[in-house]
Amino acid sequence: MLRLNVTNETSKLRAVVLGTAESCGPTPKPEDAYDPKSLEHILAGTYPVEADMVNEMEAFNMVLTKYNVQVFRPSVLKDCNQIFSRDIAFVIEDVFFKANILPDREEEFLAINHVLEQIDPNKIVYLPEEAHIEGGDVMPWNDYIFIGTYTAENYSHQITARTNKIAVEYIRKYFPNKTVKSFELRKSTNARENALHLDCCFQPVGTNKAILHKNGFLIEEEYQWLVDYFGRENIFEITSDEMYHMFSNVFSISPEVVVSEKNFTRLNNWLRAQGFIVEEIPYAEIAKQEGLLRCSTMPLIRD
Repeated sequence: MLRLNVTNETSKLRAVVLGTAESCGPTPKPEDAYDPKSLEHILAGTYPVEADMVNEMEAFNMVLTKYNVQVFRPSVLKDCNQIFSRDIAFVIEDVFFKANILPDREEEFLAINHVLEQIDPNKIVYLPEEAHIEGGDVMPWNDYIFIGTYTAENYSHQITARTNKIAVEYIRKYFPNKTVKSFELRKSTNARENALHLDCCFQPVGTNKAILHKNGFLIEEEYQWLVDYFGRENIFEITSDEMYHMFSNVFSISPEVVVSEKNFTRLNNWLRAQGFIVEEIPYAEIAKQEGLLRCSTMPLIRD
């Protein structure tokens, strides 16, 4: 049995579900795009091809294996995009939550059945149907659980709005011993403005540092709370162009080791200057779907 444990974003990783790009299907039609960045690339004829994405994910897999992480992969479904395993479920402490995702992605969850069979069924939670949430919006951080949300009246018309108030309240009730802090995210059909998930504009690294993008937050006080919490000197503030390229969507294997995209020169130099080991891999093709390294992983066990 897997003894689940995830209390933060950076403790040493022991087991993870890494998505797969195999048999991810043809380029979607414009009307089937889930996010503005994918749509941009579909229309421009630059949408990524399967072989390139498979290679990028294999590079990621090799780094995880190098650090002795147990890596699970989904069963491959024909013509189905299964790259972003973070969307379908998430772990907080020793509890596995099935995310309530866009309905036509339901079969992706069934493809990790071999993982679910190794988890105590009493530790698997299916949220009520009206609680919408995706793993990219959920960030355990020790005594806190940070959650990205969107609570405006037009929520149901925003395909980029993935986590609602009901889900935030559900998590708050489930973990009375934690402080659940929610952040209103900027939703837009302009890919350079849109914060699809919390991890598109914020990510802790190490034990006390963070990557942050101010414009991803709708409410300045909420952004400022994070600045005060981590301390301005510990924050790497990214530009809107860097948010667009997913600079905050790196992935920590431990408090010392961060996996990052090889083109993120400014960020990678800063991380090294802070004393991190940076494992650089190519991930620019996958990034075209408005998801990157954190989105492709679902941690199951950290120290």
